[in-house]
Amino acid sequence: MSKSVLYMSMSLDGFITGPHDGPGNGLGTGGLRLHEWLGAPASERPHFDPPGLSGQVFAEAMATGAVVVGRKTFDYAGHWSGDHHGVPIFVPTRGTPPQPQSAWVHYVPDAATAMREAKAAAGEQDVLVHGAGLAQSLLRERLLDELEIHLIPVVLGTGRRLFDADRIELELTRVLDAPGVTHLHYRVA
Repeated sequence: MSKSVLYMSMSLDGFITGPHDGPGNGLGTGGLRLHEWLGAPASERPHFDPPGLSGQVFAEAMATGAVVVGRKTFDYAGHWSGDHHGVPIFVPTRGTPPQPQSAWVHYVPDAATAMREAKAAAGEQDVLVHGAGLAQSLLRERLLDELEIHLIPVVLGTGRRLFDADRIELELTRVLDAPGVTHLHYRVA
């Protein structure tokens, strides 16, 4: 059965962006440091091919069958030009949704609907989750199964945090130490 997995780069002090994130500055000031483990884009359209263990983790993310992404993250990422590795994208959206950027993009009314439709679309493949606010909602609703945290050895001091005050129990299932990043895989208890 399909699982929902959050893939997120995070600083040692829990930030997923630097300060002043927004459209055109999606990772905030200094936040690009959190994605250096991916290496330089391997083609004109951002496509990454990190080596070694980081490549293994990245390949796992790209083997997912659907994406659920928070609206803010989707907007800040420029809607990925309507495509995220050729799979359906589900975006929880309050109010009247904008026109989809492509046939891959589906605006839905809430996180639970997004996850249900993404799992149906993914079939046996996992669902990739992007976005801190969305992850927090999915955790509260017990709709997030696993987390793959790419822990970066930097302290940003400020920015947007991945977690808020809700208590969750996690089980560490894998640790991969790669150059510039430690990939930590957790199962939600």
